[in-house]
Amino acid sequence: MKHPEGDLDVSPTNFDDSTPLARELAEITRRRQTIAADQLPLPSATRVFTVANQKGGVGKTTTTVNLAAALARSGAKVLVIDLDPQGNASTALGVEHRSETVSVYDVIINDEPMMGVVQASPEFEGLYCLPATIHLAGAEIELVSLVAREQRLRTALEQYLAQSEEMFHYVFIDCPPSLGLLTINAFVAAREVLIPIQCEYYALEGLSQLLNNIQLIERHLNPRLTVSTILLTMYDSRTNLANQVVQDVREHFPKEVLSTVIPRSVRISEAPSYGQSVISYDGNSPGSLSYLEAASEIAHRGAPQ
Repeated sequence: MKHPEGDLDVSPTNFDDSTPLARELAEITRRRQTIAADQLPLPSATRVFTVANQKGGVGKTTTTVNLAAALARSGAKVLVIDLDPQGNASTALGVEHRSETVSVYDVIINDEPMMGVVQASPEFEGLYCLPATIHLAGAEIELVSLVAREQRLRTALEQYLAQSEEMFHYVFIDCPPSLGLLTINAFVAAREVLIPIQCEYYALEGLSQLLNNIQLIERHLNPRLTVSTILLTMYDSRTNLANQVVQDVREHFPKEVLSTVIPRSVRISEAPSYGQSVISYDGNSPGSLSYLEAASEIAHRGAPQ
């Protein structure tokens, strides 16, 4: 299924640019051309992101999947680690994650090497996923009694990256919407934190608590951890509230927040039900272009010093 815009000749010369539709189509064409001409730099060392927000429904999994797909589309080698028992990232990347599938649960709880568990996603060449199954729901309790319970994902990931024939450029870890041992494992395994923030009421609620928790982990478990990226999601330009949220976040986090904002989009919502990212489901839609632009910003910014 393709977005209608994909079948239109949207060159600005074919429209009277005084109409809102013409201006919108001309802007989409300009953005597509800019993205097509953009050569994304590849990092010299693997960048490991944890995508986290203790609030549910802010677009964590959507952001994880679409940024990973956008970077893989540009030629990067990317791994998504699905650490959410719901397994939505695994679904969106089209990888097998039925209950009997060997998964991230086996890696964390049973010391299964990641080498035999990571699956290639059919989305793009160079895109891989460590899937989650329903068994992960019980992992929080099982982790309590295990040795080095906060370090288990980091140990497995470091071993996997060292054994991989080709270097992975990016790793994205999709977290559950709570601060349990699974999320702590994600923070300990990562160097960067990416926080999606919804452009809606109470957007900043709980954010100070999340930042405090990240500081605790940085102090006691992972001194390399830093909040490098904040992405504004579910933006509706028609509402004053959304614009106010954007302004507030930019004032509080001028260095971390990306200039790209992700619009509220039916296409972004539809894509996972087809086992796809919006990048492959409808590459010409505004939502897809926004994630491609966000990925470009992340690549050009590089890792924090």
